[in-house]
Amino acid sequence: MTPPPATQQQSAAPEVLARCRDLVRPALAQAVRRLHPWHAEMAAFSLGWGAADGSPAPGSQGKGLRQALTLLSAEAAGAPAEDAVVGAVAVELIHVFSLLHDDIMDGDETRRQRATVWKAYGTGPAILAGDALFALAVQTLADSPGRYSATAVRHLAATLTDLVRGQADDLLFESRPWNGPEAVQPHEYRRMAEHKTGALLGCAAGLGAVLAGAPAPTVDALALAGRHLGVAFQAVDDLLGIWGDPEATGKPVHSDLRRLKKTYPVLSALATDRPAARQLATLLGTGNPLDATDARRAAELIEEAGGRTATLTEAHHQLDNARHSLESVPLTPAALDEILTLLPFLIDRTR
Repeated sequence: MTPPPATQQQSAAPEVLARCRDLVRPALAQAVRRLHPWHAEMAAFSLGWGAADGSPAPGSQGKGLRQALTLLSAEAAGAPAEDAVVGAVAVELIHVFSLLHDDIMDGDETRRQRATVWKAYGTGPAILAGDALFALAVQTLADSPGRYSATAVRHLAATLTDLVRGQADDLLFESRPWNGPEAVQPHEYRRMAEHKTGALLGCAAGLGAVLAGAPAPTVDALALAGRHLGVAFQAVDDLLGIWGDPEATGKPVHSDLRRLKKTYPVLSALATDRPAARQLATLLGTGNPLDATDARRAAELIEEAGGRTATLTEAHHQLDNARHSLESVPLTPAALDEILTLLPFLIDRTR
């Protein structure tokens, strides 16, 4: 199927995401209210709500991509979106849980133009709130009526195993050198991203199909498309972590470089034999956090060595793989069009 023109997709994507958020918000707010009041307050803060009832607060509330994929995948499999709302809620709860814990592990102090939960409430409370969200996500699916709830829980459980594995690899990368035989290679980073980011997007898409009662080949194709989208999403995140506008991303300029974080643009640049790659390895090899001047120089060297171009190429490659997976099984045309609408939006986003 030929996708609509890119400009048409970009203008339609926010509308698609908004429609899905509006369908999920009441059930998500109801789920959050089941938490201990303190945990519900932290969850609402992380979600960008003013209160646990889902009322908005100033600042970004996130794109809602994962919950949208769940609903659209159910529709693509021939079911109404409402059948998959419980899955979208579970996926969003797991997403917030992962953000709370990731921000602690990465030491990130801001997200979506506001303080991270650990910075605002403390490390211990943020960990506990994340644990509560994890448990609530599983309970939400397990308690849902319908004959597919047990299959949905197993689908989510497999995702959680993948997600934690990816996060473990990401943390282990920090202790490996920048060059030499033990250096992290781009293909290792892709595999990590498929687990850490791709698993949850794959779960979101596959879960919608499961709750729609779709046959296994359809569930697998949608889940695989989501995993490819996850790798593309992570690649663009890595670009924004170096070259993103702080006003849009809510993070300081060159934030990933300052923390010497191993991301796809850096690893792709170092994997070349260009002079800029060797200079970059020397700059990063000191092991000391970069100041503003060194971070700016590192960003220039990454671009010179081709890291920025390689990362964008990888993102487009993953989107092509996602399209091929979506087109490998029969899907409802209107819902498929809406999923395809989101693809260029992932590449061209600014936050």
